[in-house]
Amino acid sequence: MAEFAGDRTFTLPVEVVAARLSDAGFLVGCLDKVDQVLEAAPDRAVLKLRTGFSFLSTTLEVTLNVVERSPTKTTFEALSRGVGASSRVSATLNFEADSDGTKVHYEAAIVERTGFLKIVSTGLIQAAAKTVIEDTWKSIEAKLKLA
Repeated sequence: MAEFAGDRTFTLPVEVVAARLSDAGFLVGCLDKVDQVLEAAPDRAVLKLRTGFSFLSTTLEVTLNVVERSPTKTTFEALSRGVGASSRVSATLNFEADSDGTKVHYEAAIVERTGFLKIVSTGLIQAAAKTVIEDTWKSIEAKLKLA
């Protein structure tokens, strides 16, 4: 199972950061390579996006659901389906006020993968996902500054 974790700091109050990052619709607006947003609401978002992975170049339909939300923690489940591959990812964001504003600790794990994704090495998936995660955090930071 591929797992990811890290921390980000934002200069905004914890209430603002937690509210925005707990909104599935807001998060979809921060993703690159989105072809079409089919649904964008605080608890659920559905989109089609183009992958840029060397091992999988296709359009995926992704459903992002908020599983749990509290002032200090939000848990998501992301389901993706494409031609010959699918995956299920669980992710948790923990929000904590600190001297700089808000610290966000994130943890995510690919809990299921099928089809072509099942035969791709975990190391290759982790390397590709690391780039996507970093790019997404940069986009989130930019959008939060505009909010």
